[in-house]
Amino acid sequence: MVTKMNERLDWLREKTYLLTTSPGVYQMKDKTGHIIYIGKAKNLRNRVSSYFAKTPNHTPKVAKMVENVYDYDFIVTTSEYEALVLECSMIKQHSPKYNILLKDDKGYSYIRISPPPYSRITAELQKPSSGTLLGPYTSSFVAKQAAAEAGRAFMLPTCKRVFPRDIGKGRPCLNYQIKRCMGVCTGKISEAEYAEIIKEAEDFIRNGSEASVERLTAQMNEAAENLEFELAAKLRDRISAISRAADSQNIIAEKLPDTDAVAIARNNGEACAAVIMYRCGRLFDRAEYFLGEDDTESAMLEDFVTQYYSGGREIPRNIVLGTEVQDRENIEHLLRDRSGRAVDVMCPRRGRFMRLAEIAKSNAEEYLSIRVGRTAAEISALETLAKMLGLKKTPLYIESYDISNLGSADMVAGMIVFENGRPCKKMYKRFSIKENLVQNDLACMQEVLRRRFKHYLDPEETDEGFKRLPDLILLDGGRNQLAAVNEVLWEMDIEVPVFGMVKDNNHRTRAITADGGEISISETKAAFMLVTRIQDEVHRFAITYQRKKHRRSSFELGITSIKGIGEKRAIKLLTAFKTTEALKNASVEEIAKAAGISENAAKEVYDFVQNSM
Repeated sequence: MVTKMNERLDWLREKTYLLTTSPGVYQMKDKTGHIIYIGKAKNLRNRVSSYFAKTPNHTPKVAKMVENVYDYDFIVTTSEYEALVLECSMIKQHSPKYNILLKDDKGYSYIRISPPPYSRITAELQKPSSGTLLGPYTSSFVAKQAAAEAGRAFMLPTCKRVFPRDIGKGRPCLNYQIKRCMGVCTGKISEAEYAEIIKEAEDFIRNGSEASVERLTAQMNEAAENLEFELAAKLRDRISAISRAADSQNIIAEKLPDTDAVAIARNNGEACAAVIMYRCGRLFDRAEYFLGEDDTESAMLEDFVTQYYSGGREIPRNIVLGTEVQDRENIEHLLRDRSGRAVDVMCPRRGRFMRLAEIAKSNAEEYLSIRVGRTAAEISALETLAKMLGLKKTPLYIESYDISNLGSADMVAGMIVFENGRPCKKMYKRFSIKENLVQNDLACMQEVLRRRFKHYLDPEETDEGFKRLPDLILLDGGRNQLAAVNEVLWEMDIEVPVFGMVKDNNHRTRAITADGGEISISETKAAFMLVTRIQDEVHRFAITYQRKKHRRSSFELGITSIKGIGEKRAIKLLTAFKTTEALKNASVEEIAKAAGISENAAKEVYDFVQNSM
């Protein structure tokens, strides 16, 4: 099978060698001729040949796609922009398996204003057939929140009474008594006055609190000038209620044009895109999409933005991206053509727009954390650590090592694993030092790493903990240990980033050691807590094993002094009873049976255990 795959890749390389260097669109096909991926390129030969390189550096998603490519077609275009437009169109037409495909099957929510008289404002999960509709909203939560805020601000009735039929019938409800309802049922609110209030509530939902307050303030001042003090008081109370409602909204204090903030979060092979929509200076709506198999953040964001705004969605004045993308100018050009006006696509590094991007990133992390069963803080800590250490990808799978000894006796090492920011104890490994009989932490660490990666390179190895290559190795030690381990990895042709964890005089994690010096982590809380936890855990694991081994070896040494009990029988006993306490509670008969010895010899073991433990 490997031979056939190599032959197929050789043929694809030969075909690509003759490919044009012009811009264009390429279509990867599987063995049945179905299109499985569509991409654009400013240089077709360079881009397509990168997939079939003899020493590829693909993401898991791309590697999987290449395994299924048997042929490809291409279309030459006159420009990169033309290639982008064609790519979007063809993705919509063919829906290739390995492209980001955004499905609108989650449904939309609406805010409904029922027909007069005495209209009600409600949030609806499906598109109603009557009344005035506001939306659609991608988030039912946002729709419900907006309807509820309008109801509170304008003291709209929430009871099940039907107006005008039920006006004057029965006592007003509790909401009226506590001034949360205007009391239509009392007959004090005319139909015309109620209709005006509903109009104001609709304006509040459409345009936000700032515009509503500004307009109502002008009306209140006019009423006061005309000596209509009762009306002015009502308007004053309404302004106060709107201001209180605004406090629960995510209001942007500065004047802000309509803006979407878009960001990607990645974890455990999954990716999520979040879109936070601001309209009229406030949070209007949000949407999230899970993007399937993980790829580079920049590539996923570029594909997501082009596909998201190709589906007939509103294109705002500003689109803020959480990560820089390579083809930003062409994307901006595309969106300007589709909206018929100016659109700015930006990746800000400071200011209010950067804060919006951070909000989108936080939302993406929260959605993804629910998906993968990890907290947003854990995801953030791993991403922060990757940036601090200059890693090419987020270290989702981390191995850490520590040497523990008592003098030169019973030297051991512990290997722990953190996966997705949490301990993965089933992958933990213990090592007894075999080659270095004198205390030498550097030599011991080299021995342990050499043994660990011999397992990795062994084609017959089946242990999952050994067959997986870590994204990052953290050593409980400084620069010398770092150099020693890097020497071993270089000898074995293993490419894994290695760093040391350094403690201060009070045995608290202080920094991370790199080839060029130390990297301070104390100022970054999320990364600091993660590294501290790893360092504490690997130290605990190693020293626990060392103490256990020391106790066991001491007991073995004592028990083998009994006539007829050699090392093998001593090990049999410890294996059978697991702990010295269990052995102490065992009967003579049980000892004899476990070790395969006579009752007389078992009686000697029994007496030794009772007197020495």
